[in-house]
Amino acid sequence: MAPPQRCPLCRQTFFCGRGHVYSHKHQRQLKGALERLLPQVEAARRAVRAAQVERYVPEHDRCCWCPCCGCEVRKHLSHGNLTVLHGGLLEHLASPEHKKATNKFWWENKANAQMKEKFLISPQDYARFKKSMVKGLDSYEEKEDEVIKEMAAQIREVEQSRQEVVRSVLEPQAESDPEEGSSAPESWKATNGHVASSSQQVSHLALQPVAELEWMETGQQLTFIGHQDTPGIGNIHSGATPPWMIQEEEHSSGSFPIGPSYEEFLKEKEKQKLKKLPPDRVGANFDHSSNTSAGWLPSFGRVWNNGRRWQSRHQFKTEAATRSKQPRKGKS
Repeated sequence: MAPPQRCPLCRQTFFCGRGHVYSHKHQRQLKGALERLLPQVEAARRAVRAAQVERYVPEHDRCCWCPCCGCEVRKHLSHGNLTVLHGGLLEHLASPEHKKATNKFWWENKANAQMKEKFLISPQDYARFKKSMVKGLDSYEEKEDEVIKEMAAQIREVEQSRQEVVRSVLEPQAESDPEEGSSAPESWKATNGHVASSSQQVSHLALQPVAELEWMETGQQLTFIGHQDTPGIGNIHSGATPPWMIQEEEHSSGSFPIGPSYEEFLKEKEKQKLKKLPPDRVGANFDHSSNTSAGWLPSFGRVWNNGRRWQSRHQFKTEAATRSKQPRKGKS
C-alpha cells in the first residue's frame, strides 16, 4: 500500500500514489486554479509595453494567489504616493524562484505543457516593462505639473476677481474723499470751537446758583416743572458720594451680619424635622406659642396622661363606677 499523500489543490489526503494526479477531480481543480490566475497574468502582460502610473489608494494593496509558488503576491508596485499597476505581479512572474516553482508544479500535477509559458515572463519583457515604467513616471509628472498650473491659474483668477470687487467698492469712496478733505480742516476747527465754547458754557453754568438759571426755549412747546433737587442730599455732579460707594461702605462696616443667625438656624432645623412626621398626626396644627391654661385638655380617653393605655382604661372605669354610684346615694 502506498504511503498517504496530501494534495493542496484538492485539499484531501489520498492513498493511491501518483495515480491521483490523473484523476478527473484533480484535473478539474488544477484547471480552475490556473484559470483564476490567467486573466490577471494577461492584464500584466498588456502593461509590459505601456506601464500605467497612478496615485496611491488603499485598493492598490490587493494580492493574488499564485498556485505555482503557493503564496500571495502583490498585484501592484507602490512607492510613496505613486503606484505602478501590475508591477508587483510582473516582478514575481519574472523572478527565477517563480520559474523554478512553476516547473516543479507542472511536473507534479501533470498540467498542460503548452500553458506553462503563459505564466512566465522572460527577462527581455521585464526589461521592456522597466523602460515603459520610466516613461510612465515622466508622463505622470508632466500631468501633475499641468494640474498644478491649472490650479494656480484658477487661484489667480479668484484672487483677481476678489481684488476687482474690492476696487469697485473703494473707488466711489476715493472720489468723494477729495471734496470732504477740503472742508475737513474747516469743519474740524468749527467742531473744536463749538466743543470749547460748550465746555465754557457748562463751567459757567455750574458756578451760577440754581435760581439764576434761565430756561432755554426750543422749537417744541415744552412745560418746565422746575428743578427736582432734594434738599440735603447731593448727587455725583455736586461732589456727593455715589450710591454704589455708600453700599460698599455699609457692607464693609460690618453692621449687617452676613447670613442667618444661630437661632434662625435652630428654628429651620426643627422645621426640617417636623416635615418628616405625618401631616395628619395629633397636634400637628397646634400653636405652641399661644398662651393656654392647664384646663383646656379634654378629660375623656386619658390620651394625654402618662403611663400605659390599660392603666388609663382601668382609671376611666373606676371613675365611671363612682359617678354611677353617686346619684343612687342621693336618691336613697
